[in-house]
Amino acid sequence: QLQLVESGGGLVQPGGSLRLSCAASGSTLDYYGIAWFRQAPGAEREGVSCISYSGGRTNYADSVKGRFTISRDNAKNTVSLQMNSLNPEDTAVYYCAARLYYYCSGIPSTSDNYIYWGQGTQVTVSS
Repeated sequence: QLQLVESGGGLVQPGGSLRLSCAASGSTLDYYGIAWFRQAPGAEREGVSCISYSGGRTNYADSVKGRFTISRDNAKNTVSLQMNSLNPEDTAVYYCAARLYYYCSGIPSTSDNYIYWGQGTQVTVSS
């Protein structure tokens, strides 16, 4: 059974950076594409970024493109989200989700078949 745990969230000032990690256990991530989602209070959960199971394809929401970078390290069984130039609109709970053989052909959606989810990590951007 694949289990996902997010970490790395916290409080940062506008313009700051954070690096989120999604650590997997119970199985390797080799066969899973990974997506990052975020959800602000009272808002819908939205797709942020994804990376294919092969690691060869990535996609980003327009709101984070150029500021966020997703990567995977299969040897460590983790997927990371480097977040730079953070602004208050990035404040949300960030979740990672896994889908078997996910190719990441577009911006991830909660309507897609993501079976495995982490518990989320809070990111707060405030001065």
